[in-house]
Amino acid sequence: MSKLVTIYGGSGFVGRYIARRLAKDGWRIRIAVRRPNEALFTKPYGAVGQVEPVFCNIRDDASVRMAMMGADAVVNCVGILNVAGKNGFDAVQADGAERIARIAAELGVKTMVHLSAIGADANSASAYARSKAKGEAGVLQHFPDAMILRPSVLFGTEDGFFNKFAAMSRFTPVLPITGGGSKFQPVWVDDVAAAAVMGVEGKAKGTFELGGPDQASLTELMKTMLGVINRKRAIFNMPFGLASLMASVFDGLQGATGGLFNNTLLTRDQVKNLKKDNIVSADARGFAQLGITPMAMGAIMPGYLWRFRPHGQYEDIQASAKNLKRS
Repeated sequence: MSKLVTIYGGSGFVGRYIARRLAKDGWRIRIAVRRPNEALFTKPYGAVGQVEPVFCNIRDDASVRMAMMGADAVVNCVGILNVAGKNGFDAVQADGAERIARIAAELGVKTMVHLSAIGADANSASAYARSKAKGEAGVLQHFPDAMILRPSVLFGTEDGFFNKFAAMSRFTPVLPITGGGSKFQPVWVDDVAAAAVMGVEGKAKGTFELGGPDQASLTELMKTMLGVINRKRAIFNMPFGLASLMASVFDGLQGATGGLFNNTLLTRDQVKNLKKDNIVSADARGFAQLGITPMAMGAIMPGYLWRFRPHGQYEDIQASAKNLKRS
């Protein structure tokens, strides 16, 4: 019988790519999520019955245990960018990660992969970064041989980074950002998935920082994105003081409305994170040690950002027509 892996958060951005790769390798897969009916799109990744979405709340021991029963490997992809209700940074990214690792050790799971992030730091001013560090510590406490992956900002078809700013550029002549001078090392989501599969299959363990071949400031990344979608926009790099003020207003609205307004625009914690570079450390192990050559942004971005061009899929045809000479 083929081996079984439970992927917590398996229908998310990274999780679905890991699931697709493991399905091709013949693994049986449980996609452990809060809303299994919204993860049904993962079932065609494999043969009939090979991929199965199941309910799980990672804040509950019994729920985590039930989703893990009989598993040979575990992957934790659960993470949040902003707090919503009881799903706070510590509850999800620290306590949730520790719970998964503890139960995995109790059940005798052979391998575990935990998705963290570059910038995880127990002493950070950012609650997000602190919770990521706590999560790593909790995982290693119970599962010392776990693989921990720390990617830089992720890009790919379903990303919430380039897609977000590209969508904004359609409706405004000015593209507002903050932390324009901070450096990033965008990494293709499927390259991260390839690294995770190595951990699941026992081919690698330990901590790896994952970044693509391109390093650039946030301002430079926005210019690259605008070039891909053929739009000219002024980039306004908000001072951190102004950004913090705006974020405070948005956070306040979320609190005042009891969560009816979910602040996905800009939070005070995100402003703190944007003050630091998000690139692979000089002494960190990464793709090179895993034998993976990461893809460059230029090879991937045009394949999914084309829909934000003024003429969408017909942009190249329009440009070609302009070059035709009249006979």
